Amino acid sequence: METEHGIPVGPGIAIGPAFLLEAEGVRIPRHYVSEDEIEGEISRLDEAISEAQDELEALAEHVSKKAGPKVAEIFSAHAAMLRDEYLCQEFRDRIRQKKYAAEFAVAHTMGQWRSAFQEDSFLASRAPDLDDLERRVLLHLLGARREELGTLKTDVILAAHDLRPSQIVTLDPDHVKGIVMDAGGPTGHTAIIASALGIPAVVGLGSVSARLTGGDTVIVDGEKGLVIIGPDEETIKTYRQRRDQAAKTEQTLLAEVRDLPAETKDGHRVDILANIESPREVARAIEHGAEGIGLYRTEFLYLTSESIPSEERHFDAYMEAIEKLDGRPITIRTVDLGGDKFGGVGSPEPERNPFLGRRSIRYCLEHPDLFRDQLRAILRASVHGNVRVMFPMVSGIEELLAVQLILKELQNEFQQAGRAFDHKMQVGMMVEVPSAAVYADALAQYVDFFSIGTNDLIQYTLAIDRTNEHVADMYQPLHPAVLRLLRMTIDAAHNAGIYVSLCGEMGSDIMYALLLLGLGIDELSVAPTWLVPEIKKIIRNVSYKTARDVADEILNMSEVNRAVARLAEVNRDLLPMLFR
Repeated sequence: METEHGIPVGPGIAIGPAFLLEAEGVRIPRHYVSEDEIEGEISRLDEAISEAQDELEALAEHVSKKAGPKVAEIFSAHAAMLRDEYLCQEFRDRIRQKKYAAEFAVAHTMGQWRSAFQEDSFLASRAPDLDDLERRVLLHLLGARREELGTLKTDVILAAHDLRPSQIVTLDPDHVKGIVMDAGGPTGHTAIIASALGIPAVVGLGSVSARLTGGDTVIVDGEKGLVIIGPDEETIKTYRQRRDQAAKTEQTLLAEVRDLPAETKDGHRVDILANIESPREVARAIEHGAEGIGLYRTEFLYLTSESIPSEERHFDAYMEAIEKLDGRPITIRTVDLGGDKFGGVGSPEPERNPFLGRRSIRYCLEHPDLFRDQLRAILRASVHGNVRVMFPMVSGIEELLAVQLILKELQNEFQQAGRAFDHKMQVGMMVEVPSAAVYADALAQYVDFFSIGTNDLIQYTLAIDRTNEHVADMYQPLHPAVLRLLRMTIDAAHNAGIYVSLCGEMGSDIMYALLLLGLGIDELSVAPTWLVPEIKKIIRNVSYKTARDVADEILNMSEVNRAVARLAEVNRDLLPMLFR
């Protein structure tokens, strides 16, 4: 039994067999064969190895002509490794002696070789060569039978070095019960999606995927950030009990507060909504008591598409969500491509620092046709429900006026053509860069609401890449500078007579609910949706005056560690049923 420590990003507990996701998205399950199938498996293996050798030799010849013989030696060396009789015999021995299917024999053997390479300082640099060889042989073995991530048929724990948002957004949460990942931080897009789907997940584990073999039993503890490989029966029993008790507690709390408002003891009301990635999440949000959708991330339309989504595809997706909401509000964020969010389409040329480059609203202004298609779809959908629109990553008035001008032109276009749209549709902007927070008093004059995106606001304020596991511990929501920007934004909104929402991951951590209430947030939009009852419970068990006093106290602290300790202490004292 081996225990690894990482960063918890998807609360909950999951237990199941490991599913190692290769670069091509191939699943290698633990399959066995019968005695009379052994020779057939070995024949399949030998054929796949031969095909991979031919492919590598042809590639070496092609590369030699294009880039010279020195570069081609890489592929020639790979082909030579596949001619190594000792390696190939290990594959065959696992089929004959352990009755492994050919695919699993290759994956298991290469996994052990990879581990041995990584323990040797000289050989460690050659580990990627093994990865390449394994993928080539497996692809020839699996052929048309390869099982893709989006079409899983059994329950698994997904393990990978890293996951692109375009991969994770297509997974089936009914079968992916947990996620473990070598890379990543607490607010990377992959972590956000896992949290939204309610999947227990741990990231920033370093090299756990190299130590796993497909089919290994894994426990994911998304509460403590632990991954247990090969647990014994007693450990499995303990975690199953914890999982079952957590589910029972969740159901009890849900029945208690689902249909009640988030209103403090002294009558102050806060709206609790949900963040979603796709329309399929709406039903779950409503079931957990969400009062609407406070953030509809529309990037999934691009991340899952082979082509740029049309106006019609946007409209259909919005209508699917609106119909399920039955009059509840939905805030559609215009597409926020960039940073770690790129799919097969819509990706700009690589940039040295994409988080500071042409992402989000900047990308939309560079691609007005794409932007106009989305806005037209939003205008069409606005007459069918309580639709709000907001623009992400606005850094100043010039950008805000530019996007509002495009929206106004489209509204005029609709009016002249006699097309219906909601003339009173609320238009807001996200406050997620420091310049917007500092200048919030001026920006508030041009919008109907603010929505604070704490993930990026903290990242840009503290100069921390929120997807980088090496600096994840420096990502501090209670940093005095961050709290002052929050207070500044909220005060500016209220002084201008507009409301302010918060949809970042800070709002999805129950530790901060009391503080955000005291700072004056009017609306919280959270994920995963099972947090909605917990946040309602917190708000309903305190007074607004108490929350304001707590916020003032935390704001006056100059050290993050003191603020964290004090807020934890207050939470335990006021809400012992949720904080132990």
